[in-house]
Amino acid sequence: MGNSIVVKGTGHVYRNPRSHLRSAVAYHPSLVVIGESELIATFDLGQAVEALDYHTVMARSVDAGNTWDLENPLILKPPPSTTHTIRTSRLADGSLLGFGGLHHRIDPEEGLANRATFGFVPVDPFLVRSHDSGRSWNSPSIIVPPLVGPSWEICHAVVELSCGRWLAPTATWRGWNGDNPSGEMAVVLISDDAGQSWPNYGCSFDGRETGLSHLEQSVVQLADGQILAVSWVFEVNTGKTYPTEYSISSDGGETFSGPFLTGFRAQTCKVIQLSDGRLLCAYRHNDKPGLWVTLARLEGEKWTNLGDSPLWQGPDSGMKGKTNSAQELSALKFGYPSLKQLPDGDLLLLFWCQEECLTNIRWMRIKVQ
Repeated sequence: MGNSIVVKGTGHVYRNPRSHLRSAVAYHPSLVVIGESELIATFDLGQAVEALDYHTVMARSVDAGNTWDLENPLILKPPPSTTHTIRTSRLADGSLLGFGGLHHRIDPEEGLANRATFGFVPVDPFLVRSHDSGRSWNSPSIIVPPLVGPSWEICHAVVELSCGRWLAPTATWRGWNGDNPSGEMAVVLISDDAGQSWPNYGCSFDGRETGLSHLEQSVVQLADGQILAVSWVFEVNTGKTYPTEYSISSDGGETFSGPFLTGFRAQTCKVIQLSDGRLLCAYRHNDKPGLWVTLARLEGEKWTNLGDSPLWQGPDSGMKGKTNSAQELSALKFGYPSLKQLPDGDLLLLFWCQEECLTNIRWMRIKVQ
């Protein structure tokens, strides 16, 4: 078995078709495989990344990702004075599930993040669901978390375990004034009744003693039943990115061992397990320009990197501590990869990126050898 990665094709899921008339920027894609050739991508659209019209829409492909048609917003009538973002997944029963956050925009002259404190506007986590392959979605159902946020990071779709349990990966986030009474934690909210209640949580990464934030965690159930969580480790006050950590749960997300080190330094690392058991990690490389992937193997708690490769030759990662962290986060030029293995064995990867002054959703078809 080799460890090479070949890009077989690339194109756009979405690119503003009328940029001479209006601004429309696209961020944070999720990818769902519906059938042999049918795929759904959901992503965020707005005039700017923190604009008051920021919302999540859907596009569909019926030719295995080569071409895409923009369809409907997931929430047709959002609550007044809110924006939202949603991450989507497909459940075992074939329905689609969106895990999102309602951003309460109290001051229309402020963005989502406080530049002075790295705090965030109030966020209500919620679920939306579709039983017709995304053609219609029910109204948002608010999640009552089992701990105080006070705000929340929406970083990943809900993960449905083989036992039927749902895990909602998220992280506590400082309130607008900078207070964080629960401390810095990345967690998985736990539901054993298909999202009706979320009475428990597991702490996947604990930054309460170090003060480090664990951002944009990726969570996946492996073929052996273990749950793997991978996180970007970030120090807000200095803007420093630390080596990427992973942790493992053997009890359905209730407790995690670790953290351990992956051997690379990534921002927004998303992980998928291939059908042959290897892991593919896609991320902004902290030390090199562009979007990168690393092939790895996990045996027990031992992580072994098999090789890495640049996929998209873009700008530097950003988040270097040259200005305040909230401003740098808002000014990122690319990120949030989303991956799925297709029925023919290839992988499809979506990510957002700025090209020729437009912020697009780009796709790449990848063959791993």
